[in-house]
Amino acid sequence: MTGRLPHPRTGRLFPSPVPPGTGWPGDRAKPGTPVAVDAETVSALAAGIGTVTELDAAVTVCKACPRLVAWREEVAATKRRAFADEPYWGRPVAGWGAARPRVLVVGLAPAANGANRTGRVFTGDRSGDQLFAAMHRAGLVSSGYSVDAADGMRANGVRIVAPVRCAPPANKPTPQERTTCAPWLHAEWRLVAPYVRVVVALGTFAWQTALTLLADEVDGPPKPVFGHGAAVPLATGRVLLGCYHPSQQNMFTGRLTPAMLDDVFLAARERSGIAPR
Repeated sequence: MTGRLPHPRTGRLFPSPVPPGTGWPGDRAKPGTPVAVDAETVSALAAGIGTVTELDAAVTVCKACPRLVAWREEVAATKRRAFADEPYWGRPVAGWGAARPRVLVVGLAPAANGANRTGRVFTGDRSGDQLFAAMHRAGLVSSGYSVDAADGMRANGVRIVAPVRCAPPANKPTPQERTTCAPWLHAEWRLVAPYVRVVVALGTFAWQTALTLLADEVDGPPKPVFGHGAAVPLATGRVLLGCYHPSQQNMFTGRLTPAMLDDVFLAARERSGIAPR
């Protein structure tokens, strides 16, 4: 669909994808926000960013990876049947949560009909449902049910980030796409690292990504090995926690259970010193 459709919560009309600065809930970008068009401009823009708000704006207008741009916009135009009457965000997805987090949760990439639709990371699909429910039980967010970017969800000392900011085909970004997107995450880490006490890595790729952020703090070799519940004390006093990704497959097969998620996020809250909401 190319016409405008009402946002499911606010009722405001938007095309799919949503242009920057048109009033989508939580959109930090404006029509004049600088756009990264290749790996070099991603690096240059990321290096000059001074605030989380500025970063969120720049991330959400990035067009550096042609394959990802084409895919996210194709999904936004064709839509899943269940969401055919909604506008899709259809742009890169910024991190979400506290600007000065004590817990940083690292995922992988937005889901095509989840965050690519809602505009908020880990929102609008079953993985997000499991993640937010667990964080709510641990006292890290205000609600156990994440719907869209206008649902009033509030963070209690936690921030969620993704190493790849666009929904990739088959949920598999290429190595080059991961490399191109990496400066956004490194800029985000530079801005939030002074406050973070616990990093939670959701899955093996997130674990490897977290190790690159924490490279100066990890003793080794050998590098710490990922595992659910793995806890790596770091030289700065921070800790890295491993958690299976709350994917539909992991939850349905029982490889990961709500109780196992609770163990990780309760540990993250306690180790970070956050008072439960």
